Amino acid sequence: MEKPEQIDMHWMKRAIDLAKQAQLIGEVPIGAILIAGSQILGEGFNQPISSNDPTAHAEIVAIRAAAKIRNNYRLPDTTLYVTIEPCTMCIGAILHARISNLVFGAREPRAGGVVSQTELLNAEHYNHQVKVKEGVMAEQCTLLLKQFFKDKRLAN
Repeated sequence: MEKPEQIDMHWMKRAIDLAKQAQLIGEVPIGAILIAGSQILGEGFNQPISSNDPTAHAEIVAIRAAAKIRNNYRLPDTTLYVTIEPCTMCIGAILHARISNLVFGAREPRAGGVVSQTELLNAEHYNHQVKVKEGVMAEQCTLLLKQFFKDKRLAN
């Protein structure tokens, strides 16, 4: 039986692969995968530019796919893996979907809604609580973003 750390790394590697798909189409490289047990319910990568949809963050894309699979907008007993700390919008979607667990790689110092800028999941007025684990493969997740923005600056 795999240890929780190995399971987290397995799914985060998949999220990183999804982030690389975003990068290939010129999007900020962020990937997300939503699982229940060992089953993939939904996955996504950032695509607001290519889809002309400001809500098409990796987390939202994965949540939408999972909701269709489950035929339900509620997704209890699931874990969302995302390469970067979710923003305020994505935290709202996580809460409304009733996702049980959030595992993210690197912090997002400018717009992170979990620990970096706001601590939305610690607000006591929500009727749903999400367990959070941060730092899974954080170095790889951070390097992917840093390289993307470095390449963008060099191209301009």
